[in-house]
Amino acid sequence: MADQQPSYGRPQRPPTRSPGFHGAMTTPSFLRKLQEHVPNSTQLVGFLTLVISGGILLLLTGLTLTAIILGLIFFTPLVLISSPIWVPVGTVLFIAIAGFLSVCGFGVATLASLSWLYRYFKGFHPPGSDRVDYARSRIADTASHVKDYAREYGGYLHGKVKDAAPGA
Repeated sequence: MADQQPSYGRPQRPPTRSPGFHGAMTTPSFLRKLQEHVPNSTQLVGFLTLVISGGILLLLTGLTLTAIILGLIFFTPLVLISSPIWVPVGTVLFIAIAGFLSVCGFGVATLASLSWLYRYFKGFHPPGSDRVDYARSRIADTASHVKDYAREYGGYLHGKVKDAAPGA
């Protein structure tokens, strides 16, 4: 701002060395550069919002930690005295909640599989139905091969049984 003031007829002096800056030159361009980096009002409001929000959150964090410490100080004796009650109650609650969640999980799995089976038998071709069809055809082929094998060699075994037990 010093470079914008009128000189009113005074001669301009050349820049001088400032003894405090280890020989650095203090020039009007330094002020100009400083003014170029001044934040605008939007940036200033954003920074102030950040500082205020951070301060509020820091205060709330301190209050929360203080409340936790005071709660531990006041309720630890009560918890220690009543711990013979809390351990069985906690065990029962854990087992009950685990059982409930297991039943819910099995129920969802059952519904999903029934839905898949319904779509499969209705012919909608759900994901994985091609693998089921392939497995079914392999099982049917194997069963027919076993049946043919039993017909071929069934008479042989029937004859061997009659030889081993002539009265049978």
